[in-house]
Amino acid sequence: MKSILKILLTAFVVVILAKIIPGVTVASYMYAIFVAIILSLLKFIVRPILIILTLPVTIVTFGLFLFIINALLIMLTDFFISGFEVSSIWTALLFSILLSIFQSVLFTLVPDSKKD
Repeated sequence: MKSILKILLTAFVVVILAKIIPGVTVASYMYAIFVAIILSLLKFIVRPILIILTLPVTIVTFGLFLFIINALLIMLTDFFISGFEVSSIWTALLFSILLSIFQSVLFTLVPDSKKD
């Protein structure tokens, strides 16, 4: 239940950011849900592999290269979903930074499923 709520919150943020950021378009809320699902799968499967492969660059840049990895995941999501478009890597970078900020704020509102 918690993961479904997080996907719906992420889809909501995707729609909001698509209206705010020029160069990002999403066709409908259903496509935003697809974006949230694909993005969470890519962050779960592809992101750790990319982090391991680019570890030397990430260390040299003091972790700032992780922003580029997140932007590449946004561009990869754009490739997979036809109703979601990002115009450039810089737009994807801004989108990923704002998405991370909004997710961290909204995910604190999701109650923990563990009962202490």
